[in-house]
Amino acid sequence: MSKYKIKSGKGELILKKSKSLVGLKTKKEKDLEKARFVKQQHLPYLGGFKVVSLNKKDVSLNDMLDEVRQKKEVELGTHVYYAEGSNQPMIPTGEIIITFQAEVDEEEQQMVLDEFNLEFLERRASDMLIARVTKKSKNPIKTASLLQQVSMVKTAEPDLDMLLQEYDLTLPNDRYMSEEWHLKNDGFIEIASHRTVAGADAKVIDAWNRMGNLGSSKIVLAVIDNGFDVSHPDLKNKVYRPYDLWTQSDRLTEGDTSFTHGTPCASLAIAASDGRGMVGVAPKAKFMPVSGTSYSTRATERMFDYCLKNGADVISCSWGTTNAGYALNTLKEQAIAKVAREGRKGKGTVILFAAGNEGYDYVNFYAQHPDVICVAASDSKDNYSSYSNQGMQVSVCAPSNGDWPLVAARAYWDPGTTFRGEGVWRYWADGIDRPGPYKHFGGTSGATPIVAGICALMLSVNPDLTAKEVKDILQKTADKIGSPSEYVNGHSRKYGYGRVNADKAVAEAIRRKDNASATTQPVEVEPNVAAGKGLFRFTVERQKPSGWGVQMGVFAEYGNVLIAAEKLQRQFAETIVVNINELNGKTVYKVIVGAYPNKRDASSLLKDMKAAGINGFIRNLKVFA
Repeated sequence: MSKYKIKSGKGELILKKSKSLVGLKTKKEKDLEKARFVKQQHLPYLGGFKVVSLNKKDVSLNDMLDEVRQKKEVELGTHVYYAEGSNQPMIPTGEIIITFQAEVDEEEQQMVLDEFNLEFLERRASDMLIARVTKKSKNPIKTASLLQQVSMVKTAEPDLDMLLQEYDLTLPNDRYMSEEWHLKNDGFIEIASHRTVAGADAKVIDAWNRMGNLGSSKIVLAVIDNGFDVSHPDLKNKVYRPYDLWTQSDRLTEGDTSFTHGTPCASLAIAASDGRGMVGVAPKAKFMPVSGTSYSTRATERMFDYCLKNGADVISCSWGTTNAGYALNTLKEQAIAKVAREGRKGKGTVILFAAGNEGYDYVNFYAQHPDVICVAASDSKDNYSSYSNQGMQVSVCAPSNGDWPLVAARAYWDPGTTFRGEGVWRYWADGIDRPGPYKHFGGTSGATPIVAGICALMLSVNPDLTAKEVKDILQKTADKIGSPSEYVNGHSRKYGYGRVNADKAVAEAIRRKDNASATTQPVEVEPNVAAGKGLFRFTVERQKPSGWGVQMGVFAEYGNVLIAAEKLQRQFAETIVVNINELNGKTVYKVIVGAYPNKRDASSLLKDMKAAGINGFIRNLKVFA
């Protein structure tokens, strides 16, 4: 069986074709339901394709797929792949992220696309673009593999889609609960006669008492996941601007028993306070369900961009991956960073990710992003939950199962969990049935929306907080649990900065608001430009947009431009050209060394600069025309 080594995120994957599954894209949604060539549908959506098995013939799967591609109802067909060591099906979306060597200009980049019959889609940087395969191209996996062998190409990453891990747990059969101890833990679960540790909770009820209310309906909390039951009594009156990546509409995908995870996650954060059922941490907040978690780069950008454009204040994500081959690529990192920094009119959207449940000494790769809050899990006795992943990126921990589970809402199609091998579907750890659409739940999947709800409470009392300030407050106000020896400089790999304390966090949010109102804010000094850096004499003249130079950097501060220009001119005795431009609404300065009539001289300068330890790339000055 053919194997392909491809670039993926910050690592590599070795892929092989599935022996039985293919992906089909049809003209109409129901075209495959009565198709005789389809044996069984396995996944309703993966990278825009439905994953199916075909009725067997005495031919290879390659030949069967080629035959099915000719069917009038089939628009596209693709092989399904597996990464070496994984049983998770993957589908190429048809798009390839190509990063060229720094010196390759746009004309040369287009030559590469033409050679492989690729369609240009988007430019993301001078050296990076997104292209799509055409009918004349080889399949995306093979094309990316061949592109990697081209000298002008630095990396070629086919965009792949797969289902992400959902961080909940199959709960043990000797545990149950009837009270939401994570809100306030009195040390005893009455219905179970189970002793916990008083105070081992998130101090949510204390926060409500301090606030005098249950939060603000102006705060929008988005949950990105699959399996939202928006008809659930605790959720139905809270839904705000829902979106489904699979249907590309506000019609959420419901009814598939493979996807039930989003409902309990959402309920822990924002379930309504209506005198029945359960209550979430921020019961007044609006609920933005974004359905269709996906590994695909394009889908990742869409889900976070949707939250950005539709006013999400907080985003809770209880999913991800811990396989090094699936680490975030540059575009996924940028998609998350953009929302974390530009959301809420520049204050930044608060983004949370679950640490993961594998018990590893590193966390979910999505949770490693520096702009997110990484949430681990502790239990009802303030102990470390052994399944919770550890790492330097853990911000805080929050109550979840390990000693006793959480209670959460369940989707109406949720089949539950089988206990004791009896074959009976149940929703409760102890097997005792309880009325209403609820279930036991846990994992870092449960801990994360609890913290997301606390973030919503903080923004309720102080909407001027930046995303960075919310993270800072959570960490500074967390309660240190576990052994003091666990903490180095205030941080533990297991607990982060401690178990989250909603009351202290809300109190600090209020204090900062009061201080901001009472004092005059000092004038901010532009960063990176220190006093006493020197006196500069320079003349300014227009540079015609023609010729060639070496671009060595982009600066946000004009003071740094002067410092760099002086150093470069002294070192290489060449003309310094500065282009003033706009990037994401801010002025930036591109510094180019040299203005030669031909590319050869610029290439010679680039070699000298690299020898001096200065990176850059050849720039045709006419692009600034």
